[in-house]
Amino acid sequence: MRRRDFLAGAAALTGCSSEPPAQIVVRNARIWTGDAKRPWAKSMLVREGIVVAFDEDAAADKTIDAAGAMVTPGFIDSHVHLFSAGNKLSQVQLRDAPSRAEFTKRIGEHASDTPRRDWVLGGAWDHENWGGELPARGWIDAVTMGHPVWVTRLDGHMGLANSEALKLAGINAYTPNPEGGVIVRDAKGEATGILKDNAMDLVARVIPEPNELLREKAAEAAMTYLLERGVTGCHHMGSWPEFEALNAIAREGRFRMRVYAAAPLASWERLRNWQKENGRLGDAWLRTGLLKGFVDGSLGSHTAAMEEGFTDASGERGLLVNTPEYLYEWIKGADKAGLHVAVHAIGDRANRILLDIYERVAAENGARDRRFRIEHAQHLRPDDVSRFGKLGVIASMQPYHCIDDGRWAERVIGMERAKGTYAFRGLLDSGAKLAFGSDWFVAPPDVGAGLYAAVTRRTLDDKRPGGWVPEQKIELEEALRAYTAGSAYAGFREKDLGTLAPGKRADFVVFDRDLTKIAPEELRKAAVRTTVVGGRVQYEKS
Repeated sequence: MRRRDFLAGAAALTGCSSEPPAQIVVRNARIWTGDAKRPWAKSMLVREGIVVAFDEDAAADKTIDAAGAMVTPGFIDSHVHLFSAGNKLSQVQLRDAPSRAEFTKRIGEHASDTPRRDWVLGGAWDHENWGGELPARGWIDAVTMGHPVWVTRLDGHMGLANSEALKLAGINAYTPNPEGGVIVRDAKGEATGILKDNAMDLVARVIPEPNELLREKAAEAAMTYLLERGVTGCHHMGSWPEFEALNAIAREGRFRMRVYAAAPLASWERLRNWQKENGRLGDAWLRTGLLKGFVDGSLGSHTAAMEEGFTDASGERGLLVNTPEYLYEWIKGADKAGLHVAVHAIGDRANRILLDIYERVAAENGARDRRFRIEHAQHLRPDDVSRFGKLGVIASMQPYHCIDDGRWAERVIGMERAKGTYAFRGLLDSGAKLAFGSDWFVAPPDVGAGLYAAVTRRTLDDKRPGGWVPEQKIELEEALRAYTAGSAYAGFREKDLGTLAPGKRADFVVFDRDLTKIAPEELRKAAVRTTVVGGRVQYEKS
């Protein structure tokens, strides 16, 4: 989609959080409520956006005929980047670029369709698609003359700049690596164009900030995309300008799905003061109070903080994006202020550091319902798995990453350490709560693909039909619960969201089939027919 087409489409969005139909009946359905008191039903009555009853005949303003298909509570994606994902829908698409030649071609074509001097952005490239060689500015300089270029790897922890972008950022052979970041260099010491983690900020700071209108259009486009995939709510991990844009959308009553908005962890005092001034945590559509921080980078960028070195890069064991001292100071202050803390940790060293900090802060600040979260919780040592349940730490995880990384992760960390990767089964058995999501734009937000990943662990290349680390598979209902009730709990919304029961908000999804009656391998093909939020149909497949 070209930029002008995207903006026109976003501007045409008219959905809002206005009043729903007075009464809706869902019939001929196999309804999985997620409620232990009544797990299954055949029909559901909704009145003014609230679930009223099951299996009762009633007249309605609108009838949804499920035709025997499955209905579930609305899915709550516990980790998305709404604005960057919405923007990337109109930017250069590189996720499935299979070769260096195709990578270069797509960037060149996008540059030719972009006004001169404008930035070429987007990416989500994966160098594993062409054998693992990192791209370099020399690949794209000739096809992007007149345009600065910044395209990120799919994990968002590494990006490629062309020579013009490096020049604008002031990066040359003498530029030192910033703390917590790496400027990749060639044999002559020149920057190749690849920047990792905190080094990415050198380019990011010279990219023009989008105005408020463009931010809001990006958020609206992202919401539409998510609703089409059965996602009725999300936890947005973003910046202060994005936080403010979400509040502007909320004031205008233009929310079509529920959002829990995070601000950067380092700015916890600003969020504390903002909430005091505004006097509220939010409403049924937008909630605030969440903070998002980082311990380390990613495995694919070799910046995940590991206890031992990478098996394919002698002497390297990742990096810390923030020091343990800073993290402890921010987390303790935020927790004492009653704010909710979620921190990204990928490597086993990063996860151990964060668990230690959480345990220390909880002991020092005293008992309360704090619900500390670890975002990704990707690589865990066996003795750290049980600490999640013991400490009450929520594992906010993204199943799709498992079947993506599983293609190559053993090459990077070895078979033994891989056994503690995406430990869904081990975490559940330890008593931990799982909250599932996608990390979109980093991974696609398709719920069917996420369920498929959690249940089968079959890698994207289909080379592990029995599943990668199969002992960590979980059952379909466990995966459904993590995507619904688990994510609701992770956002302090379990009283009104996450399950379908009388008195709860009518957020639900109608699939095109019964997920319980198909082979696990077919889950990724399941499509959403209807998405309802607060009793209002926000998506209906034509």
